[in-house]
Amino acid sequence: QLQFVESGGGLVQPGGSLRLSCVASGFTLDNYVIGWFRQAPGKEREGVACISSSDGTAYYADSMKGRFTISRDNAKNTVFLQMNALEPEDTAVYSCAASRLFVLSDPAYFYWGQGTHVTVSS
Repeated sequence: QLQFVESGGGLVQPGGSLRLSCVASGFTLDNYVIGWFRQAPGKEREGVACISSSDGTAYYADSMKGRFTISRDNAKNTVFLQMNALEPEDTAVYSCAASRLFVLSDPAYFYWGQGTHVTVSS
């Protein structure tokens, strides 16, 4: 089965940090744009960040700029999301997926994983 497996979520206090991992299963992610998305309870899924397949160029949603960093290690078939200065509003299920396009729009993505839960609370 072609999918991603996400990990690294958990409970963290406001201002804290987490590092999420996204491992490709059944395929290699070298030639794909990889995106992180999140869905908070009762809300629509929104794009967090994406990273190009070629030179590692990254794009972030406005509310994540300066706090989140996306990176990839093709040798490990893994993409990471370093999240700093977390806020309660960041509480959501975080998922990753692949695309052929460098866009942060979920209709362009496939091979979705089950996601990892992030809860930011004191």
